[in-house]
Amino acid sequence: MTDTVRGYSAGDDAISWIKRQLDDAAAVHDAIRADVENLAAIATSIAGSLQNGGRVFFFGNGGSAADAQHWAAELSGRYYIDRPSLPAIALTTNSSQLTAIGNDYGFADVFARPLSGLATDGDVAVAISTSGTSENVLRAIDVAAKSGLTTIGFTGSGDNPMAGRCDFVVTIPSTDVARVQEGHEVCAHIIWSLVEQEIFGDQRTR
Repeated sequence: MTDTVRGYSAGDDAISWIKRQLDDAAAVHDAIRADVENLAAIATSIAGSLQNGGRVFFFGNGGSAADAQHWAAELSGRYYIDRPSLPAIALTTNSSQLTAIGNDYGFADVFARPLSGLATDGDVAVAISTSGTSENVLRAIDVAAKSGLTTIGFTGSGDNPMAGRCDFVVTIPSTDVARVQEGHEVCAHIIWSLVEQEIFGDQRTR
């Protein structure tokens, strides 16, 4: 596991600190090489679901909510290949739904409840939590598993409840949230490219 340099503070030399940050980010990315077989397996699983009429649901909090929307856009829009849209849904975008469920049932149900009404056997749930401890994310994973979905978790290092709940887990070997988020983006972009290639072949247009 790589250990990261935390935020800049008074007394630090800015140039040296920036270099340490870049070195640490590079070390995290290098460590991802140990997980390439897992990334390939995740891509194959997602592609298989989509080819069989499945959908992909994304959810997370804060920066991970932004990732959920970003990644859904890569599939419903395009990544490298100009091809038909793929059914990908971020559960983080409907403010009325999120606040209604949060108000009436509690914040822990903001992803689990809509997922229970939308998801069907054969779909995929992609859960994103840098800590792996977010209650609303964990509850949605449990609902997804009970509904017959393939569950994929993106998280950081250390023991956390997410690791034991998902069919596949992408674990970024760092405890620094920034490094974990950056690692998630690297892995996700690799996965979406592979998904496109598995479904549509090598038709790269950008």
